[in-house]
Amino acid sequence: MLSEPRSGRLAAWGNALLAGVASPDHVALAIVGEDAVHRVEGVPGEAGPVGLTLALGRLRALGTTGFRVALPAPGHPLGLSGPPEFNARALEAEEAVVCSGAAYGLVPEVYEVGPAGDVRGEVMWHCLAVREAPPADVPSLGEAERELAEALRDATAVLSRLDVAGSGPVAEAAIDAYRARVEGGGGEVLAPGYPPRAVRVLELAQRVGLLISVAYENGHGGAVSASEMAARGEALRPVERVARRAQVAAYNAWVEERERGGL
Repeated sequence: MLSEPRSGRLAAWGNALLAGVASPDHVALAIVGEDAVHRVEGVPGEAGPVGLTLALGRLRALGTTGFRVALPAPGHPLGLSGPPEFNARALEAEEAVVCSGAAYGLVPEVYEVGPAGDVRGEVMWHCLAVREAPPADVPSLGEAERELAEALRDATAVLSRLDVAGSGPVAEAAIDAYRARVEGGGGEVLAPGYPPRAVRVLELAQRVGLLISVAYENGHGGAVSASEMAARGEALRPVERVARRAQVAAYNAWVEERERGGL
């Protein structure tokens, strides 16, 4: 969860393109990131897969005024509005982008390519029909910020008591990498045009995501009894849910602000 979702990159930079604060070529490069290539299939009017620049331009011509993110999980269709076919694809991928102003959505399918030691992602985005309806369970930025602060405090207390947060070489490496990225300014948290509060909420969500990743990747840590492991899971599940809600709120902030007339 610490890593930036591909749907977040596409939505954020797609919104920067719509806002006119980033060029099409820059947007395509930013969305691809460290992947090998991104293509989009199912774009209306196109017989086969096309590049990101053409796909985003076509979606804008079809009426898209913004891009929202969905980060669903089993039992939690966060950011989705249907139909069931699209929701199922998004749930399988654990992420999706939903167009605002046009009844289309994009779901990524990732393939690993390249030799051992230099494996990269090759992404095919599937453009599918969506239902034009309010997305499920997306909080405001203010709500997300409050929820995150409370969840981080509560989870830190529980996980520290169980000795599973921040112990071991895997945890230390993850924390060191995160600190280096933050202190070195390694990449923009969001694309240009987003309100500062959205950047702040996403940064906090990433910190919470680090805590979750460390706790899961660190094995059982000090939680050696069944009851302690159950307590850890109970502590992590609601925090993970809150962090996903906050990520969606941050990525969707540009669209929400625009619809309120603030942009």
